[in-house]
Formats: sequence, structure tokens, C-alpha cells
Amino acid sequence: MEIAEGVHSIGQTKGGHVHAYLFDHRNELTLLDTLFDDDAALVLARIREIGRSPADLKRIALTHAHRSHLGGLATLKRLSGALIYAHEWEADIIAGERVAQPVSLRPSGPLTTYPFRIGLALGRPRHAPCPVDRGLSEGDQIGPLRVVHIPGHTPGHLAFHWEERGVLAVGDAVATWPRIDAGWPGFNLNEGQYRGSLRRLAQIEASVIAVGHGDPLTERAAERVHALAEGSS
Repeated sequence: MEIAEGVHSIGQTKGGHVHAYLFDHRNELTLLDTLFDDDAALVLARIREIGRSPADLKRIALTHAHRSHLGGLATLKRLSGALIYAHEWEADIIAGERVAQPVSLRPSGPLTTYPFRIGLALGRPRHAPCPVDRGLSEGDQIGPLRVVHIPGHTPGHLAFHWEERGVLAVGDAVATWPRIDAGWPGFNLNEGQYRGSLRRLAQIEASVIAVGHGDPLTERAAERVHALAEGSS
């Protein structure tokens, strides 16, 4: 689904209704996150549907190093040769050298998200490791996207803003599955940092919010993020 000019949403039920986003700019493709499945079939299908080939995929950027977002990474790297970008704190997890930091197992939030806590605690299922080619930090530019560092969910969590198109991809800072919420309750490693990051995202006033879990917000997006930020204060 095209959610703004040159911005394509790709989703699947696995991984908590996880979503990835494909950005088409100046005849080059930039992918944000890679869904859950190892074979990257859904991403590759979308690339073909818009009349492009894996060779057109020049960059893959990662919001953070949780399994749901890393599934197709190694396959896409092999097929496209795209450069892999992430925050340096997440890089050794993506490369398979360290497991993602677990979150508390104390029940809170929707029960449908609880299996993902157990998965983090056990470090399962593993993703196929893939080295990061280049680190990203606040203010960097990757394709048409400006990098926004939003720690809290994880220390190296990143958002990506295409100002010209009014699109802000926020990873797991906002969720719309199983309900519209300030991420998944109980999954943030640092709640204080997270609340500050969410307030910062609200200030950007984007027209479209591309979320990591659930469908993107394409109507009243800025208003909804403001409401979440105010509720998390």
C-alpha cells in the first residue's frame, strides 16, 4: 500500500502485525526494517509490484534490533548488496554477536504482546546475523530520510523523517496493534527517555506516522501522537 507519494507500507501478521516501509526517491529504494520472515518474500514482492528489482535497493535502515524487524535482513543484503544502516548501540545485536536486552516479564499491557516478552527473555527466535555497514546518529541523512535518535524503547532506537512528504517512521515508539498506544506497554528499557522521545516526535507534526506494529496512521496522525505524548507524561 502506498501511504504517501513514494512511500510503500509492507505488513505481515507475524511478529505482531509488524510493518516495514519502502521509500522510492530519485530512482533508488531505501527500506526501513525487514519484517519477520527470513526469506524477505513480502518485501521482494512489493519491490517487483512497483516495477523495480532488488538491485534498486541501495540502503536498508533499521529502527532497532528486535527480531520482528530483522527477519529478512540477511536475505535482502545478499540479493541486493544494499548498505545496512543502524545506530551503533544496535549493531552487534544485528550482527549476531549479542542478544537483545530482555524486558520485564511482569504482566502489563495487552496479553497478545506477552509472547514477545518471552521471546526477548529467551533470545528466540534468532535472526540470521548480518553486519551493519554504517552507523547512524541524530541528524544524519539516508536517502530522503533524516535520522531522529529516540532512545527509550532501546538505547539506539531511531526514527526517520521525510519532511517533504510529511512522513515520520517511528518504529516501536508508537503502535496501532493491538490498539493505538504509546508503543507496547512494558517493552521500553528506559521509560523516562521514552517519554521524552515521544514528546519530541509529537513536535514534528507529521501527516503520516509509519509505525512498527500495526497499520500506519494516515488520518489525524499528528493529533493522535500528541494525545499519546500527553498521556505518557
